[in-house]
Amino acid sequence: MSELAGKRALVTGASRGIGAAIALALTEKGADVAVTYERSAERAAEVVRAIETKGGRSFAIQADSADAAAVKRSIEAAIDGLGGLDILVNNAGIARGGPLADMSLADIDAILDVNVRSVVLASQAAIPHLKEGGRIISIGSCLAERVASPGMTVYSMSKSALLAFTRGLARELGSRGITVNLVHPGPTDTDMNPATGDQAEGQRATIALGHYGKPEDVAAAVAFLASPAAGQITGTGIVVDGGVNA
Repeated sequence: MSELAGKRALVTGASRGIGAAIALALTEKGADVAVTYERSAERAAEVVRAIETKGGRSFAIQADSADAAAVKRSIEAAIDGLGGLDILVNNAGIARGGPLADMSLADIDAILDVNVRSVVLASQAAIPHLKEGGRIISIGSCLAERVASPGMTVYSMSKSALLAFTRGLARELGSRGITVNLVHPGPTDTDMNPATGDQAEGQRATIALGHYGKPEDVAAAVAFLASPAAGQITGTGIVVDGGVNA
């Protein structure tokens, strides 16, 4: 598969889970892929090695997505290392739950800084370097439009914000032939939300298919949106939630 041969991609928060799966999926379609990580240097190095084993060019960039300056530096580092940028995948995100009345300002700020501000700033920094056929793809959540249980108010708000951001930016960049889209995962078996975790049974009961998704399920949707086959798709989202929101 070589739909993305010659393309250069950056996937944020890609040392594990969905981000790592996305990086590998893009590599399998021919792209060179840089990845960012916050603390997991060893796991990011494993992803880089896996990409190189598949024949891709890769390197890891340390960047805290809550740090505005670090977000911008990561875009510059990716462009310098790859020689340009064609695909930006805003994957980095955090989830902190609990009733709004009990949430600390630090937790609220962290969610908004990582889940919203970093997406805006990374996209802003990437835009001048994207050419026709460029792609900006962000990772949202099935909770962006429906909040089926209490305790996820701020997290859901942060993912919902990406809906308006994606639609607005699609309008801004459409005339340049650049698409902007979202992928909304449902319960996915990762370190952040393991299929064997304390909350797993309650979440599984909401899934029409009856089982958690895999990171590769989300990655497949991202790889499709990055491909030429998705050239007429922009300003929208693909939901990969096993039917949670059916």
